[in-house]
Order: sequence, then structure tokens, then C-alpha cells
Amino acid sequence: MIKNDLYLKALRGETVERPPVWMMRQAGRYLPEFIALRDKYDFFTRCQTPELAAEITMQPIRRFPLDAAILFSDILVVPQAMGIDFKMKESVGPWLDNPIRTMEDVQNIPVPNVDDTLGYVFDAIELTLLKLDNEIPLIGFAGSPWTILCYCVEGKGSKAFDIAKSFCFQQPEAAHLLLQKITDTTIAYLKRKVEKGVSAVQIFDSWGGMLSPEDYQEFSWQYINQIVEALSPLSHVVVFGKGCWFALEEMTMSKASALGVDWTIKPEFARTLTNHTMTLQGNFDPARLHSTPETIKKMVNEMINRFGKDRYIANLGHGILPNIPVENAEAFIRAVVDWKPNI
Repeated sequence: MIKNDLYLKALRGETVERPPVWMMRQAGRYLPEFIALRDKYDFFTRCQTPELAAEITMQPIRRFPLDAAILFSDILVVPQAMGIDFKMKESVGPWLDNPIRTMEDVQNIPVPNVDDTLGYVFDAIELTLLKLDNEIPLIGFAGSPWTILCYCVEGKGSKAFDIAKSFCFQQPEAAHLLLQKITDTTIAYLKRKVEKGVSAVQIFDSWGGMLSPEDYQEFSWQYINQIVEALSPLSHVVVFGKGCWFALEEMTMSKASALGVDWTIKPEFARTLTNHTMTLQGNFDPARLHSTPETIKKMVNEMINRFGKDRYIANLGHGILPNIPVENAEAFIRAVVDWKPNI
């Protein structure tokens, strides 16, 4: 039994004394101990070495009173497992020498055996669970099929992913085949993570907000929902779509246990769109962690009061930025832990 199950209670919609708190990218570049390992090992070596991934996962847990850990990994390990050879290029980010641009390219992509290709992730889960010793839950994650497609077709990061969008609109048959292959691989991957012991899985749709509401239904949500349908009987599933407030009503009708929201939506509007029935996660602007610790505490209190303490997971509206002072990250977390209702 997990000793601190506040996060799981929130996912189940149970009454809590305070909301649980964790931060997207909480094991990241704002921590000096993370930077020390980054300077020693390249990015995918850290992802693919179970001992390193487990150690990095634990770094913020040792520092802060967090209510959940999230396994250190990357969304691009899934396309790598499918034979799409992503690298992490210095000062560029994700990089693909040969982007996917034709139906022939898509047809040549396999749906792999995840045990053969992603065993290092499952080993990292086992090591991390030993280190956590049932103190708090462990979250597993994957990128949404649309977000993975964006990188596979564009070949790198982008502000607009115009090439990826053009591919979908000009070659919809190839796009849907690629999306389905990514979906099938992701379902197998997340199922295995659950079998290995993660308590919940989160789907990151980082680039869903690039699409119109109609195109979002066609190229993103229907594939995310396949994953939710496959995983929800086995585990809690959290869906986070950055810039996807327009899809919250549709998402609420799914079997997701919680929905993540970014900082561009008011808590009251997010509650209205989700019919006051859904656990919500978010939505502190990561850049606001540049404010003073006193301001952060005040803003966090206000955020919790606006969302309400129940059916709520305190988090950022996206990943923590690398240049945030550690004491400011701590101020955010402690503000949630110390929160008291206004009586």
C-alpha cells in the first residue's frame, strides 16, 4: 500500500484535506544534481540507462514534499522503438536525419515488441519503485500520437509544425496510418508500464493546440481516446493537452481520470467546460515561478481556492523552466502542502 495516496485520492474524486502536488518536468534542469548528471551523460544515455533514469526520478523527491514521482524518460523513446532514429542535437533539440514524409516511409515503420525495444524503461520502473519504497505513487507517461507525428514528420521542433500539418492535410491516408501505428505501440508500452507498477499514466499532447477544433478531433483526440479506452480498465489515465481548452467538453465524456489544463484558461471556465465532474490538473504559469516566493505562495493559494481542493491536482500549466531558482520551485510545492481552507 502506498503511504501517501493523496494523488490517487484526487484521481478517484475523493474528498481530501488539501490537493496533491507534483510538477511536470520536476526532475529537470533547474536542479543542480540533474545538471551534474547531464554534463556527464548525453540525453538518451540518461533515458536508456535504468540506474540513471531511476536516480534522476528520485532527485526532486529527496528535496521536496511531493505527492507523486514521474519516471524520467522522454516521449521520443516510442518512435525510437519504432526504428525512427531520433537524436538530441546540441542547441537544437530533437533531430531526425530522415523525417517521415511519404506513404512508403510510413509503411516501412514497424509496430515493435515493446519488451524488446523499451525494456530499459521497464527496468527503470522496477528500480525506481524500490527506491520509492511505497512512499508515493509513480507516474508513467507517453506523448500523444499527434505530438509524436509532429516530430517524426517535421524532423525537429517547430513553432508551428507547418510541415507536419501539411503532411496530414495532403496525405491523410499516410498520416492516419502513422498515427495508428504510434497509437498501437503506445498502448502496448503503457500497458507494460502499468504491469510493472506505475500507479497512473499521463498522455502529453504538447502540440494539440496547433490544430483547429475540427482537425484536433480527426488527427489527435480520436487516437488519444483509443489509448484512454485501452488503459482505463487497468490504471488511472490523465490527459494533458497544451492549448486544447476547446476539447475539454469532449475529453470529459471519456474514461480519463483527470485532465490537465494550461495557464491560458481560468479555473472557473475549466470547471464549467468539464461540468464540475472531472479532476483537473494545473495550471500555474511556469514563468510565474520567476516571481518572489511570497508572490508564488499568494498565487498558489488563490489558484487552489479557485479550482477548489477536491478533484484537483496542483501542478504547473506546462513543464518547469530550466532557469527557475530551486527555492522558487520549493515555494510552489510548499504553498500547496501548507494550504489551508479559508474558514
